[in-house]
Amino acid sequence: MNASRSLLTIDDDRLFNDLVTRQLAESGYRVTGARTWEKARAWLSGNEPDLILLDMRLPDADGLNVLRELVPHFPVIVLTAYGSVRSAVDAIRHGAAEYLVKPVNLDELELAISRTLGHAELKESLNFVRSRERSARKSFMVGHSKALRKVSQMIKAVAGENVTVLITGESGTGKELVAREIHEFSPRRDSNFVTLDCCTLQENLFESELFGHEKGAFTGADQRKKGLIEGARGGTLFLDEIGEIGAPIQAKLLRVLETGEFRRLGGNTVLHSDARILCATNRDLKAMSESGEFRLDLYYRLSTFVIELPPLRARREDIPDLVHHFLNHHDFSRRIAKDISPAAMELLVAYDWPGNIRELRNVIERAIILSGDAAVLEPGHFALSQPGSAPAGGVQFSFARPPSLEDLKERYFRQMYERLAGHRAELARALGISERNVYRLIKKYGLDKAREKSG
Repeated sequence: MNASRSLLTIDDDRLFNDLVTRQLAESGYRVTGARTWEKARAWLSGNEPDLILLDMRLPDADGLNVLRELVPHFPVIVLTAYGSVRSAVDAIRHGAAEYLVKPVNLDELELAISRTLGHAELKESLNFVRSRERSARKSFMVGHSKALRKVSQMIKAVAGENVTVLITGESGTGKELVAREIHEFSPRRDSNFVTLDCCTLQENLFESELFGHEKGAFTGADQRKKGLIEGARGGTLFLDEIGEIGAPIQAKLLRVLETGEFRRLGGNTVLHSDARILCATNRDLKAMSESGEFRLDLYYRLSTFVIELPPLRARREDIPDLVHHFLNHHDFSRRIAKDISPAAMELLVAYDWPGNIRELRNVIERAIILSGDAAVLEPGHFALSQPGSAPAGGVQFSFARPPSLEDLKERYFRQMYERLAGHRAELARALGISERNVYRLIKKYGLDKAREKSG
């Protein structure tokens, strides 16, 4: 009902103010009229209207200044007898919900009021829901160890600052979860969190994905495409495995970090980024910069604030919490709840976890499948080496026919992939190749599709 809605009209035209006030009161609104900003401000000191109608030319104040003061607190519809495109643009840019030129059709005015009040109500409801979700949401970080508490303190300290953060640590330690936690605690939490894995694309495709491209920029670019840096406008862009990007992209990323400026691939227009950039790596960027593999100036720019994640073996006291978390939140459908025996938990706590939290999750999910209808997971459900030991070093192949060199390469890669639970960093170290090449071999041999089906 309109009777519950309070409106304030600020307009120095006595006849117009009285007419609008009377008409809106007849429609059921509670309306107060003020002919100066001084009187309006005095009334506002003790009242909170649902909407304000504001004339842009007042005898004692500049309309734009008044508008700037009002819009953080109330929806405002601007009314003026001096309509122009420029004044309309200025009013909307400074937060006006609507812009109407006098003489105003009263039916049109009521429609604008109804529309603005509806939008304000939806916005208020959305903000309420988001605030409830944030207050109810538990941290992404699972555990209670001293090492994890230190990471949490660093997250909360830097989340509100608009600085670049470099998250370091071994593969599988949860670097993306830390980035999400920073985003959730930041003023940007209501905007997008966008992730880009720097290992997964060839350099030219990576540049297009990050910065976007213009039509005709390369073969197949049949239309303009905005990059992820634009999709993260007002939010957070997370660049995972930043140590994998090549020198040309490093130079362009440095420019974005220093000036906020970038160009789409094949474009000449300078665009501006309003995305906060977080980066992660499992490589030693300082050593890479000293050897010339990574730009030293970019390293210094990225390392303004560094959060180093400890490996899981350095915070074994968190393993029981993580195990129960994965048991309660895994994606497999199951007929009965799962628990874990003390002996099995002891086995998991003693293991060194070269693949860290990601490996632990995969091991738990595999054990759930192998356990069938059993209510409790036992040591026999877990395919682990002896505590503290590395996987066996020998390999054996058998073929029905003499194998080609490619057959041997594929078989060896598949066996190492299974042995190391698909962890790219571990595979790269074991095989002496880059993570980018590991990713390409995973795609080549279809192992990514096999893992998707098993998960």
